[in-house]
Amino acid sequence: MSQDTKKQRAAAAAIEHVRAGTVIGVGTGSTVNFFIDALGAMPSRIAGAVSSSEASTQRLRALGIPVLDLNSVDGLDLYVDGADEATRRLHLIKGGGAALTREKIVAAASRCFVCIVDEAKVVAELGRFPLPVEVIPMARSYVARELRRLGGEPSWREGVVTDNGGHILDVRGLRIADPVALEREINQVAGVVTCGLFARRGADLLIVGTDSGVQTLEPSGR
Repeated sequence: MSQDTKKQRAAAAAIEHVRAGTVIGVGTGSTVNFFIDALGAMPSRIAGAVSSSEASTQRLRALGIPVLDLNSVDGLDLYVDGADEATRRLHLIKGGGAALTREKIVAAASRCFVCIVDEAKVVAELGRFPLPVEVIPMARSYVARELRRLGGEPSWREGVVTDNGGHILDVRGLRIADPVALEREINQVAGVVTCGLFARRGADLLIVGTDSGVQTLEPSGR
């Protein structure tokens, strides 16, 4: 079975958590694109969406779904997004699409964060996927030195500028035994906007598309 089919299965399952007439948060990435397409096909439409990236905004608007500013809504009941890696404790690495900062903000503003992935993204310990860190451009070299001090091997994702005007460092080689503690430590480095660890506020529900269907995981303690 193709990876896209598994992504579609996870996206379709997430639609069941969407209530008609509400405003929801929508993330970024290939799995989320399947979710957005499914939103557009809903017979009872949502009232609108808060988007985490310009790419998702364009896709939502192309389907006639209103895109709202987060400042104009009083929180969100639901946020649906993908991940580059996820554990069974629902800690995540995100940011492969360079939208991690807005994704983290929308997740924080949402009552329920549903993460949708294919089974290849589920790992025992985070860190095989390079950890994205968004930085203020003038701080890129300084932050890279601090990340090396933590045991990582950062590389600048040249040519990529985030929707916020930031740069991305992709960090390989980190051992992420305690995602909550490492997220806090990296985020305290001057010049870091945020890192791609979603552990302090991880997912509330992980929907995994598999060969045999869909598996739904809830956190077993963080």
